[in-house]
Amino acid sequence: MPHPTSLAQRDHAVLWHPYTQMQTAPLPIPIVRGEGSWLIAEDGTRYLDAISSWWVNLHGHSHPAIAARVSEQLRTLEHVLFAGFTHPAAVELAEQLLALLPANQARVFYSDNGSTAVEVALKMVLQYFHNQGQPARRTFLCFQNSYHGDTFGAMAVSGRGAFTEPFWPLLFDVEFLDVPVPGHEAETLAQLDALLLRPDVAGFIFEPLVLGTAGMVMYEPEVLSEMLRRCYQAGVLCISDEVMTGFGRTGPLFASELLTEQPDIMCFSKGLTGGTLAMGLTTCAAQVYEAFLSHDKMRALFHGHSYTANPVACAAALASLELTRAEECTRQRQRIEAAHAAFRQEIKGQPGVRAVRHRGTVLAVEYDPGEGTSYFSRLRDAFYQLALDHHVVLRPLGNVVYLLPPYCTTNEELDLLYDVLRRMRHLVLDFTPAPNLPEILHD
Repeated sequence: MPHPTSLAQRDHAVLWHPYTQMQTAPLPIPIVRGEGSWLIAEDGTRYLDAISSWWVNLHGHSHPAIAARVSEQLRTLEHVLFAGFTHPAAVELAEQLLALLPANQARVFYSDNGSTAVEVALKMVLQYFHNQGQPARRTFLCFQNSYHGDTFGAMAVSGRGAFTEPFWPLLFDVEFLDVPVPGHEAETLAQLDALLLRPDVAGFIFEPLVLGTAGMVMYEPEVLSEMLRRCYQAGVLCISDEVMTGFGRTGPLFASELLTEQPDIMCFSKGLTGGTLAMGLTTCAAQVYEAFLSHDKMRALFHGHSYTANPVACAAALASLELTRAEECTRQRQRIEAAHAAFRQEIKGQPGVRAVRHRGTVLAVEYDPGEGTSYFSRLRDAFYQLALDHHVVLRPLGNVVYLLPPYCTTNEELDLLYDVLRRMRHLVLDFTPAPNLPEILHD
């Protein structure tokens, strides 16, 4: 075998990529630089990042303000254990976040990513009831087709599907609710009422207003507020998973701002550091935190990570938060929201389009190929390749293609993205199903 020379070949010789069938996948595209909303490949090709590199990048790649804050922190303190110690960036970030979050949020627990932020929240709920002498309360409620992460607890409260099937026997049981999409709110509320009669229900975890990997399925704040109200009447704790929706994606800084009832616990990651460094955190109401206070050390929350509250990640988060709160960022989000709304009006109802969903900077087009589609369908792969052919990075969810761009994305760049979505509609109209061909499982 010749020695691999290109970055992609070197990668293929030593790496294992996520959500990828490595035997059939093409070589990965080697990215060597980022600039604004663009990713620059080893050969100089530029790709417009339409999905913020898995929803993490808020302000554009290699943002100088974040880079400067990270550099300064690296020259001061790179890390310190967070058990028995603290540091300025962790305290400052917690103070600033709590000042922006719903008034009932009182404490911050740091972790590493979205999945671990959810794991912390689930453990908080279960031990909350255990510490109060109610260990039988251990059932969680969640939405069908929801996604909360890939660690075991997060998988358990996510929808069951092909990605989790090998692990089903090891996941704890949960009760699934239908998503209260417009016109079906009453059915979901009836399901909730029946489940809340059970004495073993501990928590309700949800993606507020937008279910990401389900296909950007959207529902209204009024019905979610009503669900939270009914949970509270039954003594059930509520967890808002804002890993994707946080930091302006749905319009306001946090989707929970649109609710009249507020969650007990909130989870954050992805945009937390502006896409610069891995970080997660979980916030909770005072009543949750106080249930762990005792002279008995065994009532403490025994959870932690080596890189808990990493100072460099905290510095990146502080810099990103400053950018997010600036008036310029608000104008950017409003501009993208208005552009998405206009494109939605243009494309909805056209042949080949089943539905168009939009909230904040999130736009999703559900195409109608005249047949059912899955994440692994040929159509999905055709969408993916069409986007790459036009130098756009997308990750279609079966027949659903979504845009979730960095806030710095210009109107001209948005026009390029909309043009790709128009081309996908024509691709759907010409699409010929091939049921006898094996599905392509790469990516």
